[in-house]
Amino acid sequence: MPTVAPLDLEGHCIAAVFLGDVPHFALADGAVHRLDHGHKTVQANDGLLAAFHDAANDRLITGGEDGKVFAITAGGNAAELASAGKKWITSVAAGPQGAIAYATGKTAFVRFADGKTREFTHPRSVEGLAFSPKGMRFGVARYNGATLHFPAAEGKPVELEWAGAHTGVTFSPDGAFLVTTMQENALHGWKLADGKHMRMTGYPGKVKSLSWSVKGKWLASSGAPAAIVWPFSGKDGPMGKAPLELGTRGNAMVTAVACHPSQDVAAIGYDDGMVMAVRFADTKEVLLRRPGKGAITSMMWDKEERRIAFGSAAGDCGVIDIAA
Repeated sequence: MPTVAPLDLEGHCIAAVFLGDVPHFALADGAVHRLDHGHKTVQANDGLLAAFHDAANDRLITGGEDGKVFAITAGGNAAELASAGKKWITSVAAGPQGAIAYATGKTAFVRFADGKTREFTHPRSVEGLAFSPKGMRFGVARYNGATLHFPAAEGKPVELEWAGAHTGVTFSPDGAFLVTTMQENALHGWKLADGKHMRMTGYPGKVKSLSWSVKGKWLASSGAPAAIVWPFSGKDGPMGKAPLELGTRGNAMVTAVACHPSQDVAAIGYDDGMVMAVRFADTKEVLLRRPGKGAITSMMWDKEERRIAFGSAAGDCGVIDIAA
């Protein structure tokens, strides 16, 4: 049976991540807690709004109400990377070669590793940011679609149009597809080679959590009483194919998903604090954590693939050891 090491905190957990092999929990007040031979804390932003796990550089990028962007590294070092004055930083992302992106209002910024910054202004507010895993380009989720920028080069951005409010964005691991979460209960995707649309609808709730499986064959999503997992192995992605529905429960909604680093398995978190692991091939379920306080908001597997850090909307955080 998996064991759970709980960490009861006050407030909403924005991100639960491993930095090195140490679990870190970033809360909405800007405090980042870690379980490193005891419970330790570092204060980053004054009011945290956005966080992104920069896997390549083993750090957590945060943005907040104080207009600052921080990088938190293992051991609790918080270094300020950028500041936008008194404006709120509403989205952050990390990309290749140590670059980061952050957004405030209608403007997205890219800060390169050498500290140089480029600014990209849009007609409406920037809602989500993501870097492509291939080459230096990044996507912006906005009203009525997404925009692709090439920050290291001159030239026009690529506009991907689809009516409605797009709130978040992700690239597939091979860089072939761009997918956005929407204000309505849906995902929208584009095949970047030809701009073909992919509509992923039928969710009873908003999709707030996305996770790509190993090699990007599947995209797991929240927003239903099961994890909805779309197939992306074909050249046209999920078009004409039904998604998998994993971990179905009649009385709870999935609020967070985290795919396993090397196997077709997903950790699934629910609005009642329960966590399950489900295998794609045969939908076999393992209960990892019984219901607790608050909806699960963030989860991440460690490098050894045996522990999962999780956080909830009520500060109910902890680490599940599945090999115990």
